[in-house]
Amino acid sequence: MTNVNKIKIIHPQRDPSFVTGAYSDGIISGGFLFISGQASVDFSKSVFVLGTIEEETVRTLDNIKTIIEAAGGKMEDTVKSTVHISNIDDFDKFNAVYATYFEDCIPPARTTVQSVLGENIKVEIDVIVKLPDANGNK
Repeated sequence: MTNVNKIKIIHPQRDPSFVTGAYSDGIISGGFLFISGQASVDFSKSVFVLGTIEEETVRTLDNIKTIIEAAGGKMEDTVKSTVHISNIDDFDKFNAVYATYFEDCIPPARTTVQSVLGENIKVEIDVIVKLPDANGNK
């Protein structure tokens, strides 16, 4: 019998001193991967990389993809996302980039809000992913 309550932590390869709070990048529990809010961070250097909303959205979603793949999933397995953008006027630009990550699948349910974000970042995204089982079933 499989213990569905078993928790596994997923961290990308990066300097652990960069983590600024009491959280994990990703937690697997009950067949789901819960990814904490991610931003435009260069994982190899553990620094924020600021840019346009489009540039930050690409790096943020690439970081999320890295974590999902480390857990054995794919972007198309994402079932829910929550997006914080610092300027709601950037929504259309953000959305155009975001949509490219879900072109060949059903896009996840999503909430998008304007928020005050630290470090002058423009976007932060967290997601929930339904991971496939050992047989590849969702």
